[in-house]
Amino acid sequence: MSANKDCPPPLIILLLALLIGSSSFAAPSDVSWTNHTATLPLRPNRHTYDLLELHSDEYYDTFTDPPSHPPPAPSQGTNPQPCDYDPCRELQPPCAQLAASSGCLCPGVSGPHAAPEAPYLKRLSMDGSGVVVQWCAPLSFVTHYEVVVGELEPLVFGVDQRSGTVRGMGQGAEVCVVAVNYAGVSERQEGSCTLYEPPGDSSVALKAGLIGGALGLLLLLSLAVLLWRHRARRKADARITQATEETL
Repeated sequence: MSANKDCPPPLIILLLALLIGSSSFAAPSDVSWTNHTATLPLRPNRHTYDLLELHSDEYYDTFTDPPSHPPPAPSQGTNPQPCDYDPCRELQPPCAQLAASSGCLCPGVSGPHAAPEAPYLKRLSMDGSGVVVQWCAPLSFVTHYEVVVGELEPLVFGVDQRSGTVRGMGQGAEVCVVAVNYAGVSERQEGSCTLYEPPGDSSVALKAGLIGGALGLLLLLSLAVLLWRHRARRKADARITQATEETL
């Protein structure tokens, strides 16, 4: 019985064990917290939050907002000028080639996917035994030109040419100039076709006019001579009558 009195009751032993266990677990926890507090940052204040918001707004604006000012307009000195392009000039390079080399501006030209407009037939003239056909280019993309005379085979000319010689052209033949590209052929119009009249016909008409004028002049001279003779005869008759009356 005395031995039982010396030993603590089981409840006291259990409480002591719990206290010792809690103290043994508390120490490592304090050490761990102490070690971590050295590396954790301080709690940010309101000023820190304001700075973070400011920098985040600037970062977002850098990647999302468009520029507040438009790009500067080119100066007046850099404005392109119209190309030195003459649609009637012989060996005239295409305007697109001039624009690519010098940056000049071409007039409105239809593209290669549309049939070209009709050229303008400028003149027919004699050159020895042939007839020179001259034309002006249309405002269209052109690969080459064709000169068509009646039912004869078309004569093909380059894109930079504005004239061509045709031989064996008969009087009254229809002459047409057409433009060709990948999309088709231009239509024959009044300005791109004409009838050929040889210069010999005009000279014959000139000769006929000269002959008619000469005949008219001769007729006038004949009438003048007849009128003069008629007046002279009347004067002579008047003198004879006067002389007869004086003798009587």
